[in-house]
Amino acid sequence: MIGFSTPTSTKLDSGGGGCMYKQIDELRASAPAVPVELPEGVSAWSVTRGDVVKRLLTHPGISRNLKKNNSDYQPGSIPWLAPWVDVDSMFTAQGHEHTRLRRLIAPAFTPKRIDAMRSQLEAITADLLDDLWSRPGNEPVDLHAAFSHGVPTRLICDLFGVPDDQRAEVLRILRVVVATDVPEDESARLNEDMDRAMRLLIDTKRREPGDDLTSFLLTARVEGEAPLSEQELISTLLLMIGGGSQTTVSLIDHAVRELLAHPDQLAVAQADPAKWADVVEEALRVHCPVMHLPMRWATEDIELGEGVVIHAGDAVLIAFGAHGRDPGLHDNPGEFDIHRANKEHLAFGAGPHFCPGARLARLEAAVALPALFDRFPRLALAVTLDEVEPLRSFIANDVLALPVLLNHR
Repeated sequence: MIGFSTPTSTKLDSGGGGCMYKQIDELRASAPAVPVELPEGVSAWSVTRGDVVKRLLTHPGISRNLKKNNSDYQPGSIPWLAPWVDVDSMFTAQGHEHTRLRRLIAPAFTPKRIDAMRSQLEAITADLLDDLWSRPGNEPVDLHAAFSHGVPTRLICDLFGVPDDQRAEVLRILRVVVATDVPEDESARLNEDMDRAMRLLIDTKRREPGDDLTSFLLTARVEGEAPLSEQELISTLLLMIGGGSQTTVSLIDHAVRELLAHPDQLAVAQADPAKWADVVEEALRVHCPVMHLPMRWATEDIELGEGVVIHAGDAVLIAFGAHGRDPGLHDNPGEFDIHRANKEHLAFGAGPHFCPGARLARLEAAVALPALFDRFPRLALAVTLDEVEPLRSFIANDVLALPVLLNHR
């Protein structure tokens, strides 16, 4: 178990969507940080005020590594949390170790390499749109499953050389891991499945290396630094395949939904291609793909004002998505408006841990969105906005399905 200094009176909601946004607003109004209850007896400080979020993301008294800061914690003892804290990757590393791990993967994510992926993205997008075109125009289609999910997951699996017969399982576990209403025994099985899937991918690439990022990571070297250990390799693959796909799925889903709800803004983007960048940034601000990212740990007492002190050893749950919805930073923060001047968000983090895949995520959305609306100019939601069911999670911010009418025939 993980100790915590303060009693909790609030349970963090796993309802997702509007329920999550409502609770974030309540927590923000309450205090600079609020002690909340998480699954399986874990407690943490929920941080939802934009200025406090930014401060703690780069605070020297906040660590990302539980194993180095809590000798009582036993890896695997909290199944839902294990995928986030038991790993050895850039996600949990600090200082020199973080720099070392980032340098090992950096050559694969240079701006030049990412920009060169445009033609591959365009081909994937066109293939998915061709499949949609073959479907009836007046019957509901789940755009999440048929398009939003396919663009980034197909690209990331291609980039990492995931064999066709392994893809379904890899993508299944990466989707389930962000759900936070999963029974404890299912979480435990999921952790085993994650390890098994990554080891199978690694073994496959050791036998049959190719021109892909898994094969690259197996041989990646930086002069004067140790190569990736087996555990680091598994953790890095989980981080990059998961982070490089599921977050962009959410970005595309939310951008499509908002554009269908605001046809005037869609028309602006279609008339001026430069406006698609505004669509992407505004979608990231108002519907950040990751609301909370478990977990950080205080290594010293941190006073936040209003009588709130985070004590050394306490868990800290930072709400990345709350920053973009903070009324202290944005006027009408819950309103989607591509014309607003300030679209500041923390969807890709901040400081040394800024997401190395940010440029790729933006490129994926910038290719997929205009192509979708060019092919299906009369696309419409098949349900009301309130009927779009959210993913049940306080970690990921996405939908379970996005029913639309293609209206192309």
